[in-house]
Amino acid sequence: MNTLRTNTMRLLVFAIALSILTLGGCSSTPRITLSPSEEPPSHDYLIGPGDSINIIVWHNPEVSMSVPVRPDGKITTPLVEDLPAMGKTSTHLARDIEKALAIYIQDPIVTVIVTGFVGPYTEQIRVIGEAGKPQALHYNNGMSLLDVMITVGGITPFAAGNKASIIRNIDGKTQHVAVRLDDLIEDGDISANIPVRPGDILVIPESFF
Repeated sequence: MNTLRTNTMRLLVFAIALSILTLGGCSSTPRITLSPSEEPPSHDYLIGPGDSINIIVWHNPEVSMSVPVRPDGKITTPLVEDLPAMGKTSTHLARDIEKALAIYIQDPIVTVIVTGFVGPYTEQIRVIGEAGKPQALHYNNGMSLLDVMITVGGITPFAAGNKASIIRNIDGKTQHVAVRLDDLIEDGDISANIPVRPGDILVIPESFF
């Protein structure tokens, strides 16, 4: 029964990966190849649902506190209700809180510290298919394909690693970037290690042989 359930789940995951590739235009869009020397994009961390926010209001400890970012992307603090936080940097959010508090406090000075990192859904890196632990990851500056594979526990014995693809938005168009996971993980070929970008979807298909 457990074996049947495992095989059924594996087929379901592969079907999802295949549908994503098909809907993304895999049949008409050739896979492109990137160099490891490609410069990773500069990126400021943006706050997302599930993040923990530490708000410090100078000389006002009664309104200084840690709050979570709700699933709707907003936060609630004393004197400030339903303030949008998703998609903002910590500095941007601090200025917005200062404006909201200025109604009650003279010249408030606010510092925002992010203590839990999830990030907006649109910037998460999603790994699906034959990964050790398929999951969504928050993006870190300078993150590479190898970093992603370490986090998800590599690939399963059933993976077709060299047929994997990254679905990526490039200049407003969906592209399929060819990746060589077998070469990178099994052979230690560093030339197969490329920078990843916020919003990448790594699809690892199952091998039929």
